[in-house]
Amino acid sequence: MADPNDNNANAIITVDLTKHFDQVTALDRLSLKVRSGLIFGLLGPNGAGKSTTIKILTTLLDASSGSATIAGFDVAKSPIEVRRRIGYVPQLLSADGALTAIENLNLSARLYGLHGGELKVRVSEALSFSGLDTVANKPVKTYSGGMIRRLEIAQATLHYPEVLFLDEPTIGLDPVARKTVWERLKDLRRSRRTTILITTHDMEEVDVLCDELAILDRGRLAVTGSPGELKSRLGAQASLDDVFVHFSGSVMEREGNYRQIRENRSAIHRLE
Repeated sequence: MADPNDNNANAIITVDLTKHFDQVTALDRLSLKVRSGLIFGLLGPNGAGKSTTIKILTTLLDASSGSATIAGFDVAKSPIEVRRRIGYVPQLLSADGALTAIENLNLSARLYGLHGGELKVRVSEALSFSGLDTVANKPVKTYSGGMIRRLEIAQATLHYPEVLFLDEPTIGLDPVARKTVWERLKDLRRSRRTTILITTHDMEEVDVLCDELAILDRGRLAVTGSPGELKSRLGAQASLDDVFVHFSGSVMEREGNYRQIRENRSAIHRLE
């Protein structure tokens, strides 16, 4: 097993990462290490600092102080190198509903610098991986929520990123679609050793997917550990809901078509 103290074994490292918005501290000296090849859950109630953390780690937001590295590159000093090594699937809808799956994937591939034969191979792989081969030429606005999410994950992984960030990956999806997305993520970790960091309010999702997790509370790190370890700390019958409530002091919150998914994600984004 990799030594968690060996920085070369860690895909994500934050040291005293802090973010202030005027008089509000959204993130307060967050120090984390996420080992390469894991699926890691970042949990917490709304306003705990999850989305702020992801935005800093994906170079979309500057930290007020502290540092963070992704795949060995400092997010503040080497943002271009970081962007080359990450994929990001936000809460808000990122696929263009007016375009087909192939058109969305071709556009993303070009943005990642893929061309010619390599582009065609990667797009073909992505369609197969997402299970969208048979609807590849239909407008995305005709897709179900699960199909859209699978497409967005495929778009974000066309360039084989070392680290993939997903903000509420199955929000608004029905149980069958959720499980299909889970299988895609587990396949991605198995086949490419991709490190995956997700935020979620779904404790079943954490139990199924996450090797390790961290719970944030009002911008501060409350606890880290594997789901099993954290449940055992509260007793033999404890659930992850119990773990969440115990360490964050909050209760859990619980969710079509293209328009419905866009509206669901937009509404939840406004609450963050």
